[in-house]
Amino acid sequence: MKIVVIGGTGLIGSKVVAGLAGQGHEAVAAAPSTGVDTLTGEGLAEVLTGASAVVDVSNSPSFEADAVLAFFETSTRNLLAAEAAAGVGHHVALSVVGTDRLADSGYFRAKVAQEKLIENGPIPYSIVHATQFFEFTRSIADSSADGGMVRIAPVLYQPIVSDEVARAVARVAVGTPLKGRVEVAGPERVRMDAFFRDALAAWDDPREVVADPHARYFGAELDERSLVPDDGAILGEVRYAEWPGRTAPGK
Repeated sequence: MKIVVIGGTGLIGSKVVAGLAGQGHEAVAAAPSTGVDTLTGEGLAEVLTGASAVVDVSNSPSFEADAVLAFFETSTRNLLAAEAAAGVGHHVALSVVGTDRLADSGYFRAKVAQEKLIENGPIPYSIVHATQFFEFTRSIADSSADGGMVRIAPVLYQPIVSDEVARAVARVAVGTPLKGRVEVAGPERVRMDAFFRDALAAWDDPREVVADPHARYFGAELDERSLVPDDGAILGEVRYAEWPGRTAPGK
């Protein structure tokens, strides 16, 4: 089957494309660099011709509240309309575990708006909620930095390697539309501050990780279960301690 992957040149999208192609599907990477722009609609009609499913793993280039809302609303409306015109039968979107629990964050409010458009749209859909990727550990630490400290909320945390997110998305894409959500997470549930303390130690990073109950994540304060899935989530197998990318380059 032909499956178009919006954001198909990025971290997750490129892995989804490779995984689907390896299963014998016609997987097409769609992104501005390939001539497809969901914000303007450029290239959508052409790339969606003959597609059975669309996977949207795109992300906003800006996390500023108004900009990210405009991105997800505009791109999702354009994409759903183009899919309806092309007769696409399955829309798959990647989102984040806990999105509906993080209303203080402009980014997560935008993801909620995206999901509502999908739920109320004309295309049978599946939404995959994933926890934080191992690959984002360094950027999360840096965004939480406060001088020589890294302020992290002492809440539950269950990150996952991007390879396993991509495999889950690909499995959903070739299946029957869920008309709902599925959650995917890593195999280990730990304290977020302890996780980042160990991560920085592995990088020989001298910054002190401080457990701060008021530390914000993308602008939102966290409670105990904000970032972890409910019972029944699909769990990956790779533990952070086993992931080759956990250490600093050259270590």
